[in-house]
Amino acid sequence: MRLTNVARMGLPHGRLHSYGVRVEEVRGELPISFDQERHVALGERPGSWMGIALRLPSPTTLERLAEAWLAVVRRHGTLHSVFTTTPDGELTLHDVEVGAGEWTEHEVAAGRLTRDVLREVLDATCTPYASPSHRLCVVEPDDDRPAVVIGSDHAHVDMWSLLLLVRDLLAELADPTPGARPPASRGFEEHTAALAARPPAPDDVRRRWAEVLEASGGVMPCFPLPLGDVSVLRPEVVEVRDVLDSRQVARLVATGRDHGVRLLPMVVAAMTEVTAELADQPLRAVFPVHSRHDEGWHDSVGWFITNAVLESDDPEPAACAGAVKEAMSLGSWPLADVLAPYGGMPAAPGMFAISWLDLGRLPVATDPALAPQFVGSVIETDGVMLWFVLNESGLHLRCRHPDTEQARQSVGRWLDAVVARLGQMSS
Repeated sequence: MRLTNVARMGLPHGRLHSYGVRVEEVRGELPISFDQERHVALGERPGSWMGIALRLPSPTTLERLAEAWLAVVRRHGTLHSVFTTTPDGELTLHDVEVGAGEWTEHEVAAGRLTRDVLREVLDATCTPYASPSHRLCVVEPDDDRPAVVIGSDHAHVDMWSLLLLVRDLLAELADPTPGARPPASRGFEEHTAALAARPPAPDDVRRRWAEVLEASGGVMPCFPLPLGDVSVLRPEVVEVRDVLDSRQVARLVATGRDHGVRLLPMVVAAMTEVTAELADQPLRAVFPVHSRHDEGWHDSVGWFITNAVLESDDPEPAACAGAVKEAMSLGSWPLADVLAPYGGMPAAPGMFAISWLDLGRLPVATDPALAPQFVGSVIETDGVMLWFVLNESGLHLRCRHPDTEQARQSVGRWLDAVVARLGQMSS
């Protein structure tokens, strides 16, 4: 599974089509999660989407793809929900009835790359207030194996969700018999309501959040080295690196086992050590964690990701395992309540986030023969975002940071040191 963005993805040349279902009726109002509200409140904008791409195992028709996609959309509640605002500006989310839409062909003019036109399509259709805010795109190349791209505004999906959508689309294409379809999954709105109904976070959780934010200057953690002038959003720089191959991962896992920890704490240990060496401070970062704690959510599509904070000042593996465990705990409580004293999540220019995705631990797998790719959008940014992805071929990372000379130097130096340290630890 590649981790890339739309400006770097592999996509064959061919005729490009996109398909969106039609909203036929607006139904009841749904609860909005803390992260959905924060995301959608930023308004209509390009690049708010995320996607996944693959080559289909065999030829099919656009008509068959449309039928299969409509069945997938109807199965997952968040895909048939739409954000709007009331006349007084209040954000609302409604369930909607969806029906068959229409295919649109998008010209790929001579001299243009298919992926550049695809980016324009997804930027225009997968926005927070679009109705619907997702799109099925297809490239018909000469070899008759269509390339499919599923894009959606982030308010409705996370990376786990994208894998579920691929699984369900392929299953529907393989057997369209209504009786063979799985039942509708639990709706994300149910998860939102359940989280809001939880008791308030205990005092020790509030206190620990406050300590980490205070150490970060009263805001969410920022990258530990200078980034230059990020008072305004800058074009993004994206780096994609293969960190460890499968043999190196196996050696590092074995080392971690000797210390009684998993792989993630070993990676945190490397980042902790490098941050202390280069910045003379603990590793502090925003740490997204998933909220599919109940197996009943494993087949559900939605934004099942919330934020925690990770603080690690001791590179010993056991200490790093403790830091990860604490971060998971800090992210398991309703953030609207925890962050109310700060007026919501106190983001600031330079915010630093580290995401970890172990594809081997997900309950759904995608055949490597389909050339699957997680595809990010192209945006402007003022912060540093790091994604680690572990799959059958090894450990990979994708990093996004603002395009300033100082950020290129600082982030590049930090990444070089982390990759080198992990290489030493796995040798």
